Amino acid sequence: MKRIITLILCCSFLLPGCMVGPDYEQPKVDAPGAWRISPKEASDTANTVWWEQFQDPVLNDLINTALLENKDVRIAAARMEQFMAQVEISRSGFYPQVGYGVAGSKDQASKNILPAGVESLTETYQATLNVGWELDVWGRLRRATEAAQADLLAAEEGRRTVILSLVSSVATGYVSLRGLDAQLEIARDTVKSRKDSLDLFDLQFEGGVISELTLAQVRSEYEQAVAAVPEIERQITQTENELSILLGRNPGNIPRGLPIEQLTLAAIPAAIPSSVLERRPDIIQAEQNLIAANALIGVARAEYFPRISLTGLAGVASGDLSNLFENDSFVWSIGGDAFGAIFTGGRIAAGVKQSEAYYKELLFRYQQTIQTAFREVEDALVATGKAREKLQAQARRVKALEDYASLARLRYDNGYSSYIEVLDADRSLFDSELNAVRTQSEVIIGMINTYKAMGGGWVAMAEETADTVDFPPEDSKISENDTTTGNSTKK
Repeated sequence: MKRIITLILCCSFLLPGCMVGPDYEQPKVDAPGAWRISPKEASDTANTVWWEQFQDPVLNDLINTALLENKDVRIAAARMEQFMAQVEISRSGFYPQVGYGVAGSKDQASKNILPAGVESLTETYQATLNVGWELDVWGRLRRATEAAQADLLAAEEGRRTVILSLVSSVATGYVSLRGLDAQLEIARDTVKSRKDSLDLFDLQFEGGVISELTLAQVRSEYEQAVAAVPEIERQITQTENELSILLGRNPGNIPRGLPIEQLTLAAIPAAIPSSVLERRPDIIQAEQNLIAANALIGVARAEYFPRISLTGLAGVASGDLSNLFENDSFVWSIGGDAFGAIFTGGRIAAGVKQSEAYYKELLFRYQQTIQTAFREVEDALVATGKAREKLQAQARRVKALEDYASLARLRYDNGYSSYIEVLDADRSLFDSELNAVRTQSEVIIGMINTYKAMGGGWVAMAEETADTVDFPPEDSKISENDTTTGNSTKK
């Protein structure tokens, strides 16, 4: 008995100091260079709840509804619960496992093989408690728990990545929707204007003032504007349906707030320091996956060493149920065992190689994720800047075409040109106005993509909203009846 106790104490002293497998070290990253904005400015930019800068209560409600009801967020939350349970499963191996057993049997032996006078019918009853405890001498359980904890943190960051993408997608969809609304309004105004012109030319044709060729040209331009309306309405409906799914509801109408020209975001610094991007959930998730893979190398290497366990049993056993709990029925045992592999045909070595290769794969994925983050920020900044330049040029073109259309009509009224010149000016102005609205949407969406690429502390604020309820609320913050259809744009 003293030897067993001594063995337990020796193994307990060995536990903290012996753990196979490499300890995790954060890989060095070749980050782009110097600070080009102040640390405070960068931090404030990343932590801004940027969608509130639109000052559009409808957009704020849409985002809050999505955070509460979106199915992808709920799927990610359920996945987190799975990994939380896995951590508890891994930790349970550190503690003695206590079980119980109750058994009873009655056996009839062959009387032909038993000596004379020996009872052939026997009864056995027993009730026991058993204890088993694996001593984590080589750190197998600790490495497995380390991997499970890293998987949990990765799942948490995966959920935050979903939230980051969700908020950006809702805002992008809403901006696109308001841009389409503006295009629809331009198209409908153009249809009305061209219908008035067509009616006038119909009268002039009936009066013999104009030729049938001129009337056909006027009708052609009118039908062009008419054809643009259903196409824009189709895009509006599809955008509303996409937003509805993001909101966790069936496809339907989406309420409107500010018009596109009033949706503006604060300026974004020209460059973002690499340390700001370190808070991106996908980067943190990639590193946690790398930590888990590193720990699994230790789990694989621990298979080379024996597993040492202590076992114990205490209980009662008797051949007569009435005597089961008497003192003479008490039984106990205590012991230890160690078992390990001698020859496995290369299975353990292959397992170690597999875990090391998996670590290399995730290392490259981690580095790739960081490089992708730098590219996304750079792309978003360039896209926004170029879209601004494009919008300014288009605004000047719209102004020039407005002047051109006005002068062309004046020349026609005074008999200096044919109506073809007026039609050409109107057609160019119509297309230019639509393109200007599209570019205006591109500018805002580019800024949204920049905030998304930076990640930032605002994700935690959105996460608090997503954690508000455990189940979908009975009443949505936005009533489906309180909506404005895409066919009746509210300005």
